[in-house]
Amino acid sequence: MKTLLEVTGLAKDFDGTQVLKGVHLTVYEGEMVAIMGRSGSGKSTLLYGISGMDKPTSGSVSLFDREITSLDDDQMSELRLRHMGFVFQHAYLLHKLSVMDNIVLPGFKAGALSRDDVNQRGKALMEKTGISSVAAHDPGKVSGGQLQRAAICRALINDPDILFADEPTGALNSRATQEIMDIFNRINREGTTVVLVTHDAKVAARADRIIFLVDGLIQDELALGKHEADEQAQAAREKKIFEWLEHQGF
Repeated sequence: MKTLLEVTGLAKDFDGTQVLKGVHLTVYEGEMVAIMGRSGSGKSTLLYGISGMDKPTSGSVSLFDREITSLDDDQMSELRLRHMGFVFQHAYLLHKLSVMDNIVLPGFKAGALSRDDVNQRGKALMEKTGISSVAAHDPGKVSGGQLQRAAICRALINDPDILFADEPTGALNSRATQEIMDIFNRINREGTTVVLVTHDAKVAARADRIIFLVDGLIQDELALGKHEADEQAQAAREKKIFEWLEHQGF
């Protein structure tokens, strides 16, 4: 497999407290990687560090062999806009814009496609994720699951190489969680690399590989292979993960 993201000795301090302590991580093209760990282990800090949303104290991150930690703010913003997608626990859609306008806005900003082409891509993404019917709605008038689908569409509008997600199902019920993870698995099978933070073992069971953080370092990892849309296979994966997490003291 070809390396997409290479993290070397990543460290991050906050007010004298070392949250990340020299993390080494390789993410390969087409992978879905889940980051787990107890509260305060550094999960979100790691995600923000490897995605360029936050500057590390030391260490390096390379995307397609390009070192990105030394980029200035404008260069990093351009890289995130064109090559990365982001989904958070809350959708953070702009309430003065419709759902559709929220989705296509980053595409207009990137300028890689005409406005008509961006609109067509936005419509195709909404159809694929089942939210075409709420395209004209105000974000305050749709459900949490629909908002998260819209956030995924927005993250994919510029066809990113890698999608980062921080607790993307943390505010959803079990049914919406399953639907959102079905979407993540589908876009991953279509070629988008995914790195997500989660506390939910059922969500992590959808990943190819899980890494477990303890006190700012990777303590262990579990390789699962590609997820299969089969209830028995999913149950076996979840059982394996629960046993592994128990061994980690989670």
